[in-house]
Amino acid sequence: MSSDESFSRREKYSSEPPEITIREEAPENLRYCVLDTVKDLGFEKLGWNVDPPFAKYCGPSGLRDIICRLLRKAPNKDNWSEFPNVWGEVQDLVNECKWFRVYDIIEAFHACFAKHDAEERTDIAKRFADSMNEFFSDAGIGWKLTNGKIVMRGPEAFEDAMETARSELLEDERPTAAGQIHEALLALSRRPEPNYRGAVMHGMGALECVARDLVGNPKATLGQVLKQHPEFLPKPLGDALPMLWGFASNEARHVEEGREPNRDEAELLVGVAATLATYLTRKHR
Repeated sequence: MSSDESFSRREKYSSEPPEITIREEAPENLRYCVLDTVKDLGFEKLGWNVDPPFAKYCGPSGLRDIICRLLRKAPNKDNWSEFPNVWGEVQDLVNECKWFRVYDIIEAFHACFAKHDAEERTDIAKRFADSMNEFFSDAGIGWKLTNGKIVMRGPEAFEDAMETARSELLEDERPTAAGQIHEALLALSRRPEPNYRGAVMHGMGALECVARDLVGNPKATLGQVLKQHPEFLPKPLGDALPMLWGFASNEARHVEEGREPNRDEAELLVGVAATLATYLTRKHR
């Protein structure tokens, strides 16, 4: 039974998603869920048969080929029967690989399903993405599958701020600033090591880009804009932002041995930058 047909979904019983506690790991439950979801989408539970059009994409041999290419491993040539041999090999590969490779595998599966959908006019890729994202939320995993890519999932307030900033900047024909917000998310999403310094630079870059455009000075720094235009932001925000800009510059622009922004600091700075970029865009629209 799919989650859409479950009692809690039908009757609209739900609880608040748990706090995000998992990022740089792929727990056993996730590894199981990935393969169980694929099995539910394409395998008939009785008899373990595989639908023929689906088989070349995500039958056991197809899945094994995808994973082996990612992990740069040769398939076991002694495993030739789809069940249980090849399927068992697929399970072992997923269960034993490094944590970040699990997310690579999820992306690769989605790409394969999207190709199947294009040829067969089905919606397997969307159903796979929906299932993965539901699990990420329920399990407190700080990732999401968006447009075929695994990207960072933050707290609800952070997610709302980033999405609002991107959509409003694009609506206001500021693609460069919107692109900086996107790059900040990509930096936070980098595996296996996030680029927190890069995320801060891109986030503050988006805010600086908007400020420069509003005052008509493409070469001014955000600090210069704030100094020359004290009316730009209401007090005391106008007084606090230069200090925030200074902190971000020290954290991201001036590299200091042994000092690197952490995730909380990076999310704070990127979130504030996105929110202020939205505010300035609306205020001066």
